[in-house]
Amino acid sequence: MSNEFSAIPVVSLRDVMVMQDVQTVLEKVSFEIEKGEFVYLVGRTGSGKSSLLKTLYADLPLAAGQMSVAGYNLQKLARNKVPYLRRKVGIVFQDFQLLFDRSVSENLSFVLKATGWKDKKKIKQRISDVLMRVGLDAAANKMPHQLSGGEQQRIVIARALLNEPIILFADEPTGNLDPEVTRGILKLFQEINSSGTAVLMATHNYELINENPQRILKCENGRIHDSAKENFTIGNGF
Repeated sequence: MSNEFSAIPVVSLRDVMVMQDVQTVLEKVSFEIEKGEFVYLVGRTGSGKSSLLKTLYADLPLAAGQMSVAGYNLQKLARNKVPYLRRKVGIVFQDFQLLFDRSVSENLSFVLKATGWKDKKKIKQRISDVLMRVGLDAAANKMPHQLSGGEQQRIVIARALLNEPIILFADEPTGNLDPEVTRGILKLFQEINSSGTAVLMATHNYELINENPQRILKCENGRIHDSAKENFTIGNGF
């Protein structure tokens, strides 16, 4: 990979407006996330974190401004090109969104087939690789309801890693988990990050950030504040 290519930010926003339905939730948003960076996204409930994440992976339309994600220009991205963007990014939801009528392996296979994988042997190998990476290689044939909340979240992370994304977008990935399980999930994100995948993680967990400081983007009063450019404090509830 040439140095010229690797110097391009994974995420770049210029004067972006984020809307939810007809309401403007964020405006004049400008920031970049570099390859391999780890960034927290914080803010009170309703401050725009989820809407920003949904705009980044093209679940919400870009209202105004310029935005590129994983090399895709979002103000010019046709709907039929969204699946190609989604192959370059991984999405980790708080509420898991697993298919509960299928085994872990079938959940992962479903995503691979939906993104163009056809070779059964390669599909099986890829599933084995990502399950090993999240420490659940023995869970392939289990049903989601047979797993704990923390294990289900690890499966969601495995699913997000299937197509080797260059960035993971995580929306409150530890929101429903107890503190010990939360630490294990964060450690997993850090391992993924240290292998070169950028991470943008929305969280309400003040202790987590305190124990593992990284750059912070804070949604507040319709704007984004960036700890790389300005000093601000965060406390419980932000």
